[in-house]
Amino acid sequence: MVKILITMIAAVVISLPSAAQQERKFIRGGNDLFNKQDFEKAEVEYRKALDTEVKSYEGAFNLGDALYKQKKFDEALQQFQSLAQNEKDKEKLGELYHNIGNTLLAMNKLDESIEAYKQSLRNRPNSQETKYNLEFARKQKQDQQNQDQNQDQNQDQQDQNKDQQNKDQNKDQNKDENKDQNKDQQDQNKDQQDKQNQDQKDQQNKDQQNKDQQQQDQQAQPKISKEDAKRLLEALEADEKKTQEKVQKDKVQAQKAKKMKIEKNW
Repeated sequence: MVKILITMIAAVVISLPSAAQQERKFIRGGNDLFNKQDFEKAEVEYRKALDTEVKSYEGAFNLGDALYKQKKFDEALQQFQSLAQNEKDKEKLGELYHNIGNTLLAMNKLDESIEAYKQSLRNRPNSQETKYNLEFARKQKQDQQNQDQNQDQNQDQQDQNKDQQNKDQNKDQNKDENKDQNKDQQDQNKDQQDKQNQDQKDQQNKDQQNKDQQQQDQQAQPKISKEDAKRLLEALEADEKKTQEKVQKDKVQAQKAKKMKIEKNW
């Protein structure tokens, strides 16, 4: 039993330097690939280092950087935040929150990136790079706010222009409708006036025709001379005189007859 235990302890002691050496080997290989900007292969090497040593801070940190360079921002953010949860060293926390801020900034999460940079400076207040990135994120936010404000103003202006166009269109439509109504009224008045003029003209023509007919009738009547007119007048007077004499004679005869009848009764 003692011999076996000693053998097992010796195997563990021998394996520990070997695991650490493998971890360092994979990290160095990953760093070389990272510097050559072969970030995908660098990611593979860093993962190998973590498989060898799960608690490898350098392997985990560099893996986050490799993911960030490949624009795998969600994975990179998760990697840095996972390390920050259990880290107590202020210098390392400053580095982690700096990278968290960079990742959030790349994701256009400006408010969250600003808070991450602030957290980094709380742990590492002298970092000029973090201060610069913080101001850059703030400027990005201000520019975005100005852009949003301009877009809102432009949208408001477009809405106002649209409303004005609708008003102008309604105004033109009402103007056209009024114009059409006025034209219809004018046409109606013109038709009525034309009818009145035509009726008046027809009446004038009718009056003229009657006048012409009367003139024609007068012209058609036979003309007599003054002598004939005088004889005709004398004849009419003679007939009138005879008529009066006859009436008077009949009146006398009637009175005589009446008188004779009365005398006979007596």
